Amino acid sequence: MSNYGNQQARFGSTVARGDAQAIDQGLRSYMLSIYNYMAIGVLVTGIVALVVFNMAVTTVGAPDAVAQVRGGLALTEFGRLIYISPLKYLVMFAPLGVVLLFSWQLNRMQVATAQAVFWLYAALVGASLSIIFLIYTATSITQVFFVTAIAFGGLSLYGYTTRRSLSGMGSFLMMGLFGLIGASLLNLFFHSSALQFAVSVVGVLIFAGLTAYDTQKLKDQYIYSLEYADGTTVGRAAVAGALNLYLDFINIFLYLLQLFGQQRN
Repeated sequence: MSNYGNQQARFGSTVARGDAQAIDQGLRSYMLSIYNYMAIGVLVTGIVALVVFNMAVTTVGAPDAVAQVRGGLALTEFGRLIYISPLKYLVMFAPLGVVLLFSWQLNRMQVATAQAVFWLYAALVGASLSIIFLIYTATSITQVFFVTAIAFGGLSLYGYTTRRSLSGMGSFLMMGLFGLIGASLLNLFFHSSALQFAVSVVGVLIFAGLTAYDTQKLKDQYIYSLEYADGTTVGRAAVAGALNLYLDFINIFLYLLQLFGQQRN
């Protein structure tokens, strides 16, 4: 009997180890798909931003120049439309409309549709962010981007590997985020450089915390609810997770750029 009990215990341990390995393998695949989606989204944003900027801006004295701006640069007719005319509001708010649509309809989408909407959102963000190339030098944008990538990687790795629960940070970070949005809107009227500096510093800290928090939440989400879900549910969740981390990355980049970016003359 004792031998039978020992064999059963050993068999149970083997099954448990097998289950743990299967969960770990599934988790790695799930997180890898999230990071791949997010990286492609950032790449799409960067490419679209550069393409739109090159279409919108030319040099002073060029045949297609219609409005001089700064640093020997001038806007083309396309640039005047998206940066000066009322059409600029469509460029600014189009990403918000797409991300709201994504949130409302995600559970009804096929995985391929969710991916397409995410790529569309990333492209629209790129169009709206193309103006940063008109404000900041290309060198400083590149430097801040790489700093952001390194910081994001470290923060996400911490969120993935730490055994400390970060769930308590969630409410605090969301309250800070709402306060950050309020302060940003307030500064649209006051144009205070001191307030803008404070908003940028707090913004970096909030989205740094959200990067670690979101990474751990995505990991826990898979372990506790997605492990036994069907492929479509897991696929949609991966795209939604990529969107969360994408937003964290983009916001860290923009706030760091406001703090350390070198503006054109």
